[in-house]
Amino acid sequence: MVHQHEIEAVAAVIAKQQQRTAMQGYRLGVVVSGAQGWCLDLAHALIEATGAERVHRHAGVGDKAEGRGLLGQEVDALVFDAHEGFDPDAFGALAGSLRGGGLLLLLTPPLAQWPRLPDPACARIAPWPHTAADVGGRFLARLVRVIRAHRGPALLLIEEGHEPEIPPGEPPALPPPPAPADVACRTLDQQKAVEAVMHVVHGHRRRPAVLISDRGRGKSAAFGIAAARLLESGVRRILVTGPRLAAVQALFEQAARLLPGAHVARGRIRRENGVIEFLAPDELLRQPQQTDLLLVDEAAAIPAPLLEALLQRHARIAFATTVHGYEGTGRSFLLRFSQVLDRLTPGWRGLRLETPVRWAPGDPLETFVSRALLLDAEVPDLSSVSAREAEVERVDADRLAGDEVLLGQVFGLLVTAHYRTRPFDLRQMLDAPGWSVWVQRCGGQVVGTALVAEEGGFDAATAEAIWRGETRPHGHLLPESLAAHVGLREAPRLRGARIIRIAVHPGLRRRGLGRRLLQTLVEAAAAAGLDYIGASFGITPELLAFWGQAGFLPVRVSFRRGAASGTHSAMLLRGLSPAGRELVTAARQRFALHFPTQLSDPLQALEPGLAVRLLEGLPVAAPQEDARTRDDLEVFANGHRLYEAVMGSLRPFVLHALAGGGEGLEPGMAELLMARVVQQRPWVELAPLLGISGRAEGVQGLRSAIRLLAARNSDGAVGSEKGGCGGSP
Repeated sequence: MVHQHEIEAVAAVIAKQQQRTAMQGYRLGVVVSGAQGWCLDLAHALIEATGAERVHRHAGVGDKAEGRGLLGQEVDALVFDAHEGFDPDAFGALAGSLRGGGLLLLLTPPLAQWPRLPDPACARIAPWPHTAADVGGRFLARLVRVIRAHRGPALLLIEEGHEPEIPPGEPPALPPPPAPADVACRTLDQQKAVEAVMHVVHGHRRRPAVLISDRGRGKSAAFGIAAARLLESGVRRILVTGPRLAAVQALFEQAARLLPGAHVARGRIRRENGVIEFLAPDELLRQPQQTDLLLVDEAAAIPAPLLEALLQRHARIAFATTVHGYEGTGRSFLLRFSQVLDRLTPGWRGLRLETPVRWAPGDPLETFVSRALLLDAEVPDLSSVSAREAEVERVDADRLAGDEVLLGQVFGLLVTAHYRTRPFDLRQMLDAPGWSVWVQRCGGQVVGTALVAEEGGFDAATAEAIWRGETRPHGHLLPESLAAHVGLREAPRLRGARIIRIAVHPGLRRRGLGRRLLQTLVEAAAAAGLDYIGASFGITPELLAFWGQAGFLPVRVSFRRGAASGTHSAMLLRGLSPAGRELVTAARQRFALHFPTQLSDPLQALEPGLAVRLLEGLPVAAPQEDARTRDDLEVFANGHRLYEAVMGSLRPFVLHALAGGGEGLEPGMAELLMARVVQQRPWVELAPLLGISGRAEGVQGLRSAIRLLAARNSDGAVGSEKGGCGGSP
């Protein structure tokens, strides 16, 4: 048994093992399992024995930004105390900051007991009225299995009450990669990346470079090297953007090292007449800047609409993104963004950086972390699989946690479908009470998956408190929003299902698999006696069409764009029971009451085409019909009255017509009517938004649209006796 007085001896043995792994450029991982005090004492002794200088200690799950703060930085030792809760996101982020030769100390409760012990991280997983004690231990049980399976010379397990066992031998070392010619670069991959970024400036316009890598491959440093080289060659201004300034720190540090004598400030390096400067993505769009090169780092963490806007605006631009990351994945980002690149800049070049720079190739600790958090989950090529016969089943969580192949396939699909899928989602998927996992197979192959949570079912008093905004029960997004935001008192009392994620293999999309999977979820919710089924997600025209085909109707749109998606979120519902259908009807009526007004205030910047689709089908009240209103429309349509003089008459007429589908309009007219008449955007915004030359062309387009809408009347006249502007569109 290891007693307190023997801790220093154990630390000395482990320190020697660290020296052996460090000689190969590997990192040493040590899982220290036991009572918290014993683990901390041993960790302190290990830090002292190894002489680590840059040490990061993580204790607790309260600081979610902690791992993000270390992006691009390196530490000599990391102490991760899981007694205070195991946050997979933080663990993945912090592990990536550990340099080659460094020491990772994962302090855990006794492994045999850990999955059954209370974990503070579970508070984020348990939906009301569940507590942390109700959360499953499947994720931690799997983590314990992965720890034991990866034990070796580079991953040690020290358990309180057991003699320490240091596996003999050393981790197998791969031959060192060839040295690059550029002394500032640490790998040939990095050198090629630097050359590609510099070519963006010196080569043809609109030929962006996209650097792709796992963490620790030096892509941010490559940006910094290229920026420094370009300033030395006479380039005047290089702008840098990213999800936050801390995420691009490695870029600025690398550039500063190569530019001795430069003036270095936070987010800015000036050398003679050249400057490298950081600006946030939204600031770049609000205030367009002239630049010789724009570098976009950690691109997958920036909303896709912002990236597309930057790509359109800047002729010389380079992107870098992480393929496997704690904060999400770059794989689904690449699938989507590559389509944007192909459309806007078909000459773009992608480079993959494979060789790590922080540690040696083949680092066993990287393999362990990737497996523990399923960062290595991939989807196979199934493009040849027939999608005709698809089977869908609900998968038991215990079975899923125990089947590594199935778990990897399911999580790989989720990662590929949604670029914000994180390691914490894996823990939630396995352990959250009330969640269910659905799997779709074709020919035995997993081709689709979905996560569903049951929500609602509150008593009358709690439902009233939710409606008043006095309580916000965790894990009940739909009933809470329907009550607190839409104003439906009865919503929390009903029981519903929320589809959290739905994903189809990227090689099999547009073959009806998603539609069939969604229909199965609807049927299962109805069979379970639930009142409604719904979802909330960043809305796009394509997604709105997909859900609309399955009978889901929008009932709310968020006023702000999501930080992750860059889009407004929409809530869509489908009623299942009589009470559920009444709820959806009431929600649609509330939406019809408020949405048109919101379009000219908090939702004024909503994309006009999307706004048109959201408005379509809403029970918008018919406008007031009188002779003067009909006269306003007729004289405006025929060019005899200013637009500003008839705004009050036009808006109700246009709202009612667009809600009815805008029949008879030519392409682009509905968007023009939405942007100017409904959203009341200024003319100066409409030219770049809709591709019109200015006010004169816009007014002419409005007149033509009003005439076409009026042509649906029997005699084609605006304001005719047969229906007029108040007639059914």
